[in-house]
Amino acid sequence: MIWKLNPLALIGVAMMGAPLIAHAKIYTSVEQAQKILLPNKVLTKTPMIITDDLQERMRLASSIRHPFQGDRIWRTSDGSWLVIDEVVGKHEMITYAIAINANGSISGIEILEYVESYGYEVAEAQWRKQFIGKTANDPIKLNQDIQNIGGATLSCKHLTDGVKRIAVLYELALKNISAPSTQIQTIKAK
Repeated sequence: MIWKLNPLALIGVAMMGAPLIAHAKIYTSVEQAQKILLPNKVLTKTPMIITDDLQERMRLASSIRHPFQGDRIWRTSDGSWLVIDEVVGKHEMITYAIAINANGSISGIEILEYVESYGYEVAEAQWRKQFIGKTANDPIKLNQDIQNIGGATLSCKHLTDGVKRIAVLYELALKNISAPSTQIQTIKAK
C-alpha cells in the first residue's frame, strides 16, 4: 500500500499548533453608557474608598473575589447612580455599567467590553432586562431569578454575581452618600 500525503492534513496539523485568540469587543464607551442609562442627567464623579470590611461584605453577598474598584462611580442630583464594574467571564474580564435608581432598584445594564470567544450573549438586551427593578433584597442568582444562557453559563453567573455586588454596594454605602459636591468633575449625559 502506498501512502499519499493529503495537503489538507498539513493545514490541520499546522492549525493544531496555532493559538486561539479571543478578540476584545467594545460595545459601548463609558460616556455612551451614561447617555443610554441616565439620559439628560448631569453626572458627578463620586469616587469612594472601598474599605476591607465593605469589600468583604460585598464578596460574601456575591461570591466575587476580584476586588471592586471605587473610582468609577457617578451620581446624579436626583440620587441615581452609575457604576462601572468588572467581573471575570470564563477567563477574561467583562466590563459593564449599571444604573441604579435613587430607591436602590436597578434601572439598566450595559456591557462595555467583552473579551471572550464564547458567552457574548450576555450583551443581548433581552437577557440584561431581567435585572431591571431588582434590589439588594432580591436573590439576584442565576437559575433562581435570573435565567441562564446555554453556552454562556460562566459569563451569566459572574455577571449576575457582579450585579448583586453592586446592588449590595448601594445598600451598604451609596444610599448614605449626600448630594454631589460641585468640587468633583461633572459630566453631562445627553
